[in-house]
Amino acid sequence: MADRTEGPILRLVDLFTVHQAAVPARLAAMSHSHSDRDDVVTRFAPSPSGDLHVGGARTALFCWAFARGRRGRFVLRIEDTDRKRSSDAAALGFQKALRWMGIDWDEGPMPDGSICGDHGPYMQSQRLAIYESHMERLLEADLAYHAFDTSEELDAKRTAARAEKKAYRYDRAGLAIPREERFSRAAAGESHVVRFRTPDAPITITDEVLGEATLPQGEVDDFVIRKADGFPTYHFAVVVDDALMNVSHVLRAQEHFNNTAKHIVLQAALGFEQPVYGHLSLIFNPDGSKMSKRDKDKAIRAAVKAASLETPPEGTITREAFDSWIGDKKSQLDHDALILMAEALDVTLPEINVADFERSGYLPEVLCNFLSLNGWSPGNDLEKFDNAFLAEHFDLTRVQKTPARFDRDKLLAFNLDAIQAMPEALFRERVRAHGMRFHPDFMSALTTEQFDLLADASRERSKTFDDLFKSNGWLLLADEALTWPISKPVRKAMLKGEVPGRILLEQASELLQGVEVFEGESLESTLTAWAEVHCEGNLGKIAQPLRIAVTGGPVSPPIFDTLAMLGKERCLARIKGCLAVMQDVANSA
Repeated sequence: MADRTEGPILRLVDLFTVHQAAVPARLAAMSHSHSDRDDVVTRFAPSPSGDLHVGGARTALFCWAFARGRRGRFVLRIEDTDRKRSSDAAALGFQKALRWMGIDWDEGPMPDGSICGDHGPYMQSQRLAIYESHMERLLEADLAYHAFDTSEELDAKRTAARAEKKAYRYDRAGLAIPREERFSRAAAGESHVVRFRTPDAPITITDEVLGEATLPQGEVDDFVIRKADGFPTYHFAVVVDDALMNVSHVLRAQEHFNNTAKHIVLQAALGFEQPVYGHLSLIFNPDGSKMSKRDKDKAIRAAVKAASLETPPEGTITREAFDSWIGDKKSQLDHDALILMAEALDVTLPEINVADFERSGYLPEVLCNFLSLNGWSPGNDLEKFDNAFLAEHFDLTRVQKTPARFDRDKLLAFNLDAIQAMPEALFRERVRAHGMRFHPDFMSALTTEQFDLLADASRERSKTFDDLFKSNGWLLLADEALTWPISKPVRKAMLKGEVPGRILLEQASELLQGVEVFEGESLESTLTAWAEVHCEGNLGKIAQPLRIAVTGGPVSPPIFDTLAMLGKERCLARIKGCLAVMQDVANSA
C-alpha cells in the first residue's frame, strides 16, 4: 500500500514546501502595497445557526473596512452545510443585521432573494457539485481517501487515548483497506467519510496579527473533509470557496487559528494560492468571561435563584420544561422562553447579538464605532469616528492580539452623546421608526402631535431610543389602571412637609380645571404664577406631586409636557384617583 501512495504524498509535501517558501516573500510584498492594491478581496462567511453575534459583526466590519479602504471587494458567503443547525431565516437575519450596521457587500445573497457577483452561488448548500469535483481530484490522486470507521470504533480509540493520557490522532486505519476496495465500497453506498491525508511534515502558519507559528509533524492528523451525509466539512468548503471567489485576505476570529494549518495543506494539495491570514482577538465581558449567547440564560438562572423559585412564573414555560432546565445546568432556554421569563421576572437580558442592540435602541453607527475599538485603535487617543473613517484608516498593524473587553457603560455613554447631539427633527424621525418597528401598540395609542411632544421632551435624557418607550408606559395605561406605589420618594413628596404635597395637589387640581388652553406654555405660565403664591415660588413643591399623580411615579418628562400629553380630562381623573389613595395612606399612618 505504501508504494501506491508514496508518490502522490511526496508530491504533496514538495508542493507544500515550495508553497510555504513563497509565503514570506508574498506577505512582504503585500505588506508594502496594501494602500494601493486594487485586487484585495475579503469575505464574511457566517454559519446561519442563530442571530448575528457582535463578535461576528465586528469581524464583518473589519473585513468590510479592509476591502473598502483598498478599493477592493467584500464578499458575503453563507456557510450552511450543517443542515441540522442552519436556517434560511437566520441567513436572512444576518443580511438585515449587516445592512442595519451600514455594511454592504459586492458579492453574495441579497435580502430580496437575488444575488450579486460572478462567483456564486453564495450559499454553500448550493455549491455541492463544485465541492464534489474538487473532492474527486484529491481522491483520484490518493491525497484523500474513503474511511469506513464506525462511531463506536472511533469512540473506543478516543477512550483508549484518554486512558493513556495522550491526544487522540486518527491512526489511518482507512488506508489499511486496499484502494480498489475503498472506491468499490463507497460506490456501493456504504456509509463512510472522506479524510485528507495530511503531509508528514511540520506546518507553518504566518499570520498578519499573531505572527508565525509552526505546528510539529503529526499535530494535524488526517482530518475529515466530507461527512457521512455527503456534505463537505467546514475545512474543505472554505478552502474551495475562498480560492474560487479570489479571496486575498482572510480575517477571522482567533479560535480559527489552528484550523488554518488544515487549510494551508488543502490549498497546497489543490494548487490554490494561499490568502493572507489575520486572526482577530475574541470579545470578552468585563469580568473576563467569553461574551456568549449563554449569558442570557445565566441572567435568568440568577434571577430564579435570587427569587428562590421552585415553579416557573405563570404564563412562561411548563413545569416539566422548568424542572428539566433547572436540573441540567448545561441546557439553555430558547429565545421565546427567555423573553417570557425575563418579562415575568423583570430582568433585562444582556445584549449579545446585533438584533439585541437594535431592539434596545442603540444607533447602528455608534455600535460600529464601539465595536471597532474592541480590538483595534486608530491611535492618537481618537475614539469617535464613523464607518467612512474606519474604512480609510483600518489596517492590521493596529489590531490587538489580546481579548477585547466589552464595556457596556462606555457603549451607553457613546449612544447618549450621539442622541444628545442629534437635531430634534432627526431624533423624532429615528425614534418614531424605532417605535413603529418594536412598539407598534405604543405608537398607535398616541397622535402625531403627542408623540412629537414626547420625543422632544425625552431626547436629552434618552440613552437609547428604547428609553422613551420603557419609561413612558404611563401614557398607555387606562386612567383607572394607574397605581401609586408608596415608595420613599412618593411618601416624601405627598405626605411630608409643613403643607403635604397631597394638600397642594388638591388645590392645584381646582386650578387645572379652569385652564382652557391645556398645552405646555399655558400650563407653565399658570402653574408658575400659582406656585409663587402657594409654594413660596418653589415650583418643585407642586410639580412632583403632579408628576406622581398623573404618571404613578416620580420620574417623567418635564411636568408641563407631561400634563399636555395626557390632556385635561385624563389628568384630572388621575389626580382624583391619586388623592383618594393618599388620603387612605394618611388616615392609616
